[in-house]
Amino acid sequence: MQQKSKLFLQALKYSIPHLGKCMQKQHLNHCNFADHYYNRIKLKKYHLTKCLQNKPTISELARNIPSRSFSSKDFLPIKQENEKPIPENMDAFEKVRTKLETQPQEEYEIINAEVKHGGFVYYQEGCCLVRSKDEEADNDNYEVLFNLEELKLDQPFIDCIRVAPDEKYVAAKIRTEDSEASTCIVVKLSDQPVMEASFPNVSSFEWVKDEEEEDVLFYTFQRNLRCHDVYRATFGDNKRNERFYTEKDPSYFVFLYLTKDSRFLTINIMNKTTSEVWLIDGLSPWDPPVLIQKRIHGVLYYVEHRDDELYILTNVGEPTEFKLPPWACGFIMDTNSDPKNCPFQLCSPIRPPKYYTYKFAEGKLFEETGHEDPITKTSRVLRLEAKSRDGKSVPMTIFHKTDSEDLQKKPLLVHVYGAYGMDLKMNFRPERRVLVDDGWILAYCHVRGGGELGLQWHADGRLTKKLNGLADLEACIKTLHGQGFSQPSLTTLTAFSAGGVLVGALCNSNPELLRAVTLEAPFLDVLNTMMDTTLPLTLEELEEWGNPSSDEKHKNYIKRYCPYQNIKPQHYPSIHITAYENDERVPLKGIVSYTEKLKEAIMEHAKDSGEGYQAPNVVLDIQPGGNHVIEDSHKKITAQIKFLYEELGLDSTSVFENLKKYLKF
Repeated sequence: MQQKSKLFLQALKYSIPHLGKCMQKQHLNHCNFADHYYNRIKLKKYHLTKCLQNKPTISELARNIPSRSFSSKDFLPIKQENEKPIPENMDAFEKVRTKLETQPQEEYEIINAEVKHGGFVYYQEGCCLVRSKDEEADNDNYEVLFNLEELKLDQPFIDCIRVAPDEKYVAAKIRTEDSEASTCIVVKLSDQPVMEASFPNVSSFEWVKDEEEEDVLFYTFQRNLRCHDVYRATFGDNKRNERFYTEKDPSYFVFLYLTKDSRFLTINIMNKTTSEVWLIDGLSPWDPPVLIQKRIHGVLYYVEHRDDELYILTNVGEPTEFKLPPWACGFIMDTNSDPKNCPFQLCSPIRPPKYYTYKFAEGKLFEETGHEDPITKTSRVLRLEAKSRDGKSVPMTIFHKTDSEDLQKKPLLVHVYGAYGMDLKMNFRPERRVLVDDGWILAYCHVRGGGELGLQWHADGRLTKKLNGLADLEACIKTLHGQGFSQPSLTTLTAFSAGGVLVGALCNSNPELLRAVTLEAPFLDVLNTMMDTTLPLTLEELEEWGNPSSDEKHKNYIKRYCPYQNIKPQHYPSIHITAYENDERVPLKGIVSYTEKLKEAIMEHAKDSGEGYQAPNVVLDIQPGGNHVIEDSHKKITAQIKFLYEELGLDSTSVFENLKKYLKF
């Protein structure tokens, strides 16, 4: 029934147009589909190619990241009468930089979702879902499709937009900053747009059109942060809404992805190390989905389609036998080879550690090859490496002003994450720019556990190798000091969520390296959290942190680095923690327990240190709401910057004046 093929990056190739036609008149179960239509599907010639480098970060390929912009109708700065025109002969980058430097930036805001479809651009304007003709997208000439205030939510924003293939409908996922819960609305596009339906707790959603030209919306339902159910719905005169898949294993989650050419919808069933993909034919969405490969522990794969060919990006190596359905043949692609040989861009590859150049334009950092070229005329970026205890090279990205003298006396803000195989965020943030302008050095430590150098980089920093990430972080900070970047008394460290594990661990093991720390929604009590299976994400997280409830080795290993478990009477850096009252991902209880235990240890150490001892400050700022991390909270940003400046004894006047150019207070 099945043929076997050895591979480590594999594509399934077959004649796609036949698939929809085969299934129009018959409904078969998943098991006999391949057998029944084996003779009807034309197999193409088997061949090999090489693609991508060493970074198949599968979970990020389906993630929707809001775009950022400096302009919005309600917040556009007033044009100054003395504003000088930009010379026509100036190159594109200089034009953008000059424009950003000369015009006042009254507010930095998130432009949440923006989608181009047909001749229109769909986006959020104020409290409305709107669309405008593509060529008029930068003007005020737009059509209001839906007023978000009708949902009676507190400051709603659009997180994601999907337009039906023939533009009869548009669906938008709406949420608030105070909660991770979201509502998906479906709007019928006509002379008088009207909301056709709304679905609560939707995670991912995509449109396809069936053989009768009917639009079908597929969506996943999320309950208590767990996403296990897939639904499909139609609207208009033939309304339907039915659940057609439920994942039974609580350690897995489900998300939908539409291939880049919109030909196939994939149902992706994943945990941290294993995945399974079912394929839905976009021309016959009511027929049973096709299983690409049954889940195999340790095998992650992701499906894309182009020119009647399926490409499977996976992490399995040469010795692995990957079972293929009989209607498909293997297509091997090497994950360590040149990404230029890829037939199309599956994801953004990461090059080996070296000097990078970043350009600043339109609120983003653009990566290029080269050495230490400026972001602007006054600052630059360079790439350094630290040697960890085991000799492993750990890359760092560093930002600082070009004209800074005596960098050893400049304040340093170190960023770290190191978990889930995810890259450390280096996206543009207004507070980061003003810190660099004010003389700060920003360092990003790409430690093991993250995804910057591929799946092995992640594997070397999870489970019983989590201490590698801690060793990497320690080596990075010591290397920075050794290379003349700041000193311990001027060094600060920041992280959010799972990044708090490494920061908290470093505060316990090497507090002398730091002066102050800021954390947001930090994961600090690993042991107790992973032993509590009633929490919504514990089962999904077992592959990352281990199972201390059933595995004594995992339990003892977690005890070695868990921030809460290793607090002791000693001198700590000052710590500012932002937590959220109803955060489901990192419960407030664990953060409060950590803070109380830390304060007790500090007080005990202070008693033994005699008079004159300056105890560190520990601040717990509990914000209302049920979100996990609010990246653009002005209150949080200003509180953290104020804390860092006070702890380092720096004058914050100029930094807040500069920050007002971007943030509205």
